Amino acid sequence: MMTLPVLGAAMMLDDLEIHRDWLLEKQRDLELQNFVDARVLGGDWMPLVERAKRLLDGHTGRVGIHGPFFGFSIASQDEEVRAVVAKRMAQALDVAEALGATHMVIHSPYTSWHHNNFPHFAGEREKMTEYTHQTLVAAVKRAENIGLTMVIENCDDVDPHTRVALAESFNSPAVAVSIDTGHAECVHGNFRAPPVDYFIHAAGNQLKHVHLQDVDGYADRHWALGEGVIRWHSVFAALGKLSSNPRLIIELRDKAGIIPSAAHLQSLGLAQ
Repeated sequence: MMTLPVLGAAMMLDDLEIHRDWLLEKQRDLELQNFVDARVLGGDWMPLVERAKRLLDGHTGRVGIHGPFFGFSIASQDEEVRAVVAKRMAQALDVAEALGATHMVIHSPYTSWHHNNFPHFAGEREKMTEYTHQTLVAAVKRAENIGLTMVIENCDDVDPHTRVALAESFNSPAVAVSIDTGHAECVHGNFRAPPVDYFIHAAGNQLKHVHLQDVDGYADRHWALGEGVIRWHSVFAALGKLSSNPRLIIELRDKAGIIPSAAHLQSLGLAQ
């Protein structure tokens, strides 16, 4: 009998206090969300790391963080903005190294506007790739040195292949792909992007991380799994074809839905 994949979750430290036993029960993967804020990254974050380490005593699952993303693109044309983004990435990697984290989520720079206009503006796709490399060159080297993978999450991406090509352009084990199921479903519903499982097929074994959330197909709800319209059987059928062992991270607005979400997928015979 096939062993069902084990689900992890994204949460703040206060939520970790509540869900610690659930995480330890199956040594589930964890993503900490405390470090997305520039004010945290620019302040004294070490007490947060020390608290996390105390709470994770005995935990052997994989640990990562959600990196900063508010207010910027990793592909900015403005070199001064790129410098600020590079600084935030360096600060986040300081946190990750202190924590012993092995993944960091960063956000894709692509939008529906880019998808519709790349053919109209010759060379724009290549320019965005170059801007991204200029932004992340130091972060990628640092990630390689500390054994961390930066996973690029789809946000408004319409073409699931574009972000995969961006990740592959680094030719580095420290850059891979993340898929957010809710984001994919929203662009499917709003911009006629492919369905969620097609995003997984496009990523293939570059996929190292998944945010699991449910939506209505219109807005970025981050509902508990089963409350929206996502076809979970097709999602897990696509995941089952991979050998990359992506982290399956339940990412909800209301953390009270984490355990019920895992129970829902277990009731469908898809995960545990």
